[in-house]
Amino acid sequence: MATADPVGGNGQPLLVLGKIGEILDAFSLDRPSLTLSEIRDATGFPTSTVQRLVTNMVALGFLDRQGDQVRVGVKMAYWAAPAVKGVDVLDLIVPLLRQLRDATGETAAFFRAEQGHRVCVALAETNHALRREMHVGKIMPLHAGSASRVLLAWDDELAKSVLAQPLGSITDSTITSADELAAVIKQTRADGYAITIGEREQGASGLSTPVFKANGELAGCLTISGPTIRMPLARCLDWLDLLVESAEHATRLLGGRFPTTM
Repeated sequence: MATADPVGGNGQPLLVLGKIGEILDAFSLDRPSLTLSEIRDATGFPTSTVQRLVTNMVALGFLDRQGDQVRVGVKMAYWAAPAVKGVDVLDLIVPLLRQLRDATGETAAFFRAEQGHRVCVALAETNHALRREMHVGKIMPLHAGSASRVLLAWDDELAKSVLAQPLGSITDSTITSADELAAVIKQTRADGYAITIGEREQGASGLSTPVFKANGELAGCLTISGPTIRMPLARCLDWLDLLVESAEHATRLLGGRFPTTM
């Protein structure tokens, strides 16, 4: 029996599939529930189009609807599970790192906490001649730098362990007071990101934000880093939305979710 061709004669996806994709893209981890008017504003589609597509997407399980609120359908998680089954986390993260590197021109990395240290487990290195030394497998202390703050902010037991140990001075800007470090860890969790300048390496800046697993636990953190001469505080703030969006994308690729208490 013949089936409908999902692409048009020019090899492009059917228009309706593109519209469905744009509606799904309107949802995010910080905006998981939307009204029809909010979907209309996010997509630019006419109200009648939004109403028609949402009605059909609800019927098929793409979306769930309760009152005037619409969410991505729970059935999508069932469909998504086979997509990440057997796929290494880093296979999903590395393309995002390359996109961050290409968008900013600076090194993008993914860090995890391992055995009391933070470790670079994936990297897209800058093309600039002037760069911070970074490589996959590099081990660094957990009390200095933006990535360390993020890794501690969402792991209470790890934070307690680090705060109970002497905090060695690495640069003039390294925090060596347990009380002060505890305060910035708390602020990092409240902000959802960390920016540091010269804390682990003199003349270097870092901007980091968390990535979460399906159970809401920390999977690691995305970091943009480079020389402060190219990454002053103002530039880090300019890139904040880009990094947060990338970390949210990474969380969604992993089938993750934000913890219930941020």
